[in-house]
Amino acid sequence: MRRALLVVLAGGLLLPVAACDNAKKSTAAPAVSVAPQPSLPPLPDYSVDTQQHCAQLQAVYSGELRDFGTAMGKLVSLREAKQTADAEKAETDAAGKLKAAGAKVRQDTATARDPDFQAAGETSAAKFEQSATDRKYFDRVKTLTDLNNTLQPQMAQWLTPVSSFCQSAS
Repeated sequence: MRRALLVVLAGGLLLPVAACDNAKKSTAAPAVSVAPQPSLPPLPDYSVDTQQHCAQLQAVYSGELRDFGTAMGKLVSLREAKQTADAEKAETDAAGKLKAAGAKVRQDTATARDPDFQAAGETSAAKFEQSATDRKYFDRVKTLTDLNNTLQPQMAQWLTPVSSFCQSAS
């Protein structure tokens, strides 16, 4: 019995070795080693420039957008007082303030060194100008409660393209 067990073990150990010896020899050429490619130059760092442009955009928040909020408050007050003619003038004024905010965003981001930040500024500016033109936002705001509930989310939507850069540049 021991002899049979030894034969099985020996056969099990020798079989893989024999299989390796019987394998066909490869005639393929040895692999050519390729010299590593030189690394790509580092990406430009736009953080300081972007931070400076974001600081310029703060003037939009405290200037044009504050003026827009004030104009919207006036518009809503006139609508609630049912002063339609004055409300229409106030809506035109608010749309002008919104368009001015878009123009300021475009101006402040146009000279940025980061092309992605420039594109984000263009996108934000276009959003402001589109809302000033189509006035769908103005139609949704009929009361001060509407204004309070919609203004902050709407501002975020308009500013999202540039605000993501300004948050990361801080």
